[in-house]
Amino acid sequence: EEMGTAAAVLALVPLLCWAVVHASHVVYPELQSLEAKEVITELRTGYHFQPPKHWINDPNGPMYYKGLYHLFYQYNPKGAVWGNIIWAHSVSTDLIHWVALQPAIYPTKPFDVNGCWSGSATLLPNGVPVIMYTGIDPHKNQVQNVAYPANLSDPFLREWVKPEYNPIITPDHGINASAFRDPTTAWYGPDGHWRLVVGTKENMRGIAVLYRSRDFKKWVKARHSLHAGLTGMWECPDFFPVAVAGGSRHHQSGVDTAELHDRVVAEEVKYVLKVSLELTRYDYYTVGTYDHDKERYTPDPAFPDNDYGLRYDYGDFYASKSFFDPAKKRRVLWGWANESDTVTDDRHKGWAGIQAIPRKIFLSRSGRQLIQWPVEEVKSLRSKHVNVSNKAVKGGEYFEVTGFKSVQSDVETAFTIRNLDKAEKFDPAWRTDAQGLCKKFNSHVKGGVGPFGLWLLASDDLEERTAVFFRVFKTNDTNYVVLMCNDPTRSSYESQIYRPTFAGFVNVDIAKTKKIALRTLIDHSVVESFGAGGKTCILTRVYPRKAIGDDAHLFVFNNGESDIKVTNLHAWEMKTPTMNKLLEQ
Repeated sequence: EEMGTAAAVLALVPLLCWAVVHASHVVYPELQSLEAKEVITELRTGYHFQPPKHWINDPNGPMYYKGLYHLFYQYNPKGAVWGNIIWAHSVSTDLIHWVALQPAIYPTKPFDVNGCWSGSATLLPNGVPVIMYTGIDPHKNQVQNVAYPANLSDPFLREWVKPEYNPIITPDHGINASAFRDPTTAWYGPDGHWRLVVGTKENMRGIAVLYRSRDFKKWVKARHSLHAGLTGMWECPDFFPVAVAGGSRHHQSGVDTAELHDRVVAEEVKYVLKVSLELTRYDYYTVGTYDHDKERYTPDPAFPDNDYGLRYDYGDFYASKSFFDPAKKRRVLWGWANESDTVTDDRHKGWAGIQAIPRKIFLSRSGRQLIQWPVEEVKSLRSKHVNVSNKAVKGGEYFEVTGFKSVQSDVETAFTIRNLDKAEKFDPAWRTDAQGLCKKFNSHVKGGVGPFGLWLLASDDLEERTAVFFRVFKTNDTNYVVLMCNDPTRSSYESQIYRPTFAGFVNVDIAKTKKIALRTLIDHSVVESFGAGGKTCILTRVYPRKAIGDDAHLFVFNNGESDIKVTNLHAWEMKTPTMNKLLEQ
């Protein structure tokens, strides 16, 4: 099963096929192995990670080894829908330019004969990287396996060996064998034991099952789970430390799980537990404390431990995985962005799925949330630059940002609000449904303070446009709530495309500053937005039919009564990096 280098047009006439749901993905058995013959590039991203063709989903086992960043990912080498899943493998020196290698892990043994699903990488104290992944055995049970590099002197880690003692963790009595997957990076405790977590469910109870081992071969289930919640299946769990402000290291610095055996380090960190909820298709997280002796994780009271809690991203961002980057002392986050067009579209274009731009992730100085920001290396792609400064935008007005090609760009905007007096009244019932609020008060609905922001991937007549905007509400005379939205409801003439509004609240004191910033990465069919310096992040997939290439425009708009000012807008065209050419090429 080899990764191809060309891609895609299958038959344009839709096939009549039946579909089933399997492992959180809709399965089209008759389409799984219909290989693409050529590729449609019109809406392919320019600087986001994706292979030359076919289906991808979860990022797996990211790590840094001997000067190279490694990213493995779930891949179908035979078609543009989910199926035939293997671990594809790419390497980079900067997280931006990528070279594709041959697949790292694919079904070869009874313990993974029906698929090699998601997992993580752990660097052992002797420097040996090890992969833990979920295999599907002949009985369709989900079991956990381990793989080691065949040649440690090869920085590309091109070959991996699966020991015959696999599987190392099996679903024992009381574990749902059809929902038992996605092992985390392991951590080494002060007691000399390795520990890791596997996601599962019991009815509506999502569970992070805890296992421990002395030798990384024999694993024993702990007497109780690391944590659990009544939110349905927990997929792709991630558990890692973050530095807190006031400690011996800067709060933006990453913390390696390998350091957790040091009790001094352990006292200067908080812990993040992230789970991907199968029922909602979002990644939720809490921040809390971890008791090494009792093997218990406890979220801090400020973090709702349910599906109304904080998310990494309030848009199309799922199955994320983080890793510690020792080269730059940071934690880097990867996340998968699925397509929201149709299966027929995916077959036609020959590809489906991208990875979001990798993000640096750290705990805010206040400790109230995580902050995410595109890794600094993405700036190396910036080229032609335009700037707008101190431009007032009255209610109902808009203007175009000209002088550059916005279809593949990076835009940073700082807004100032003249006054907040006209902010609309906020209903406390809205607090748990930002997305519903954005749908009700979308970018076309006039407001008091906002909506204001950007129309991007817009046609010259504005018939096609995607809106990224803020709207301010007031709870009383001195307190305000800021809503951030990605609104693609007018993003395409194509009627069959799924176009949900995505939204999240932004934790800023807008009354004090009257300022808010927005960074937006625009890349043909994806819009990644970072509000208030990365406090709220929203990724949206869009598929314009007219606003493509040189016909894609960028506007600043204000559809509120209160005037705003663009203090500064900096926009750069983005170059196209090397993206997954085979190493031999």
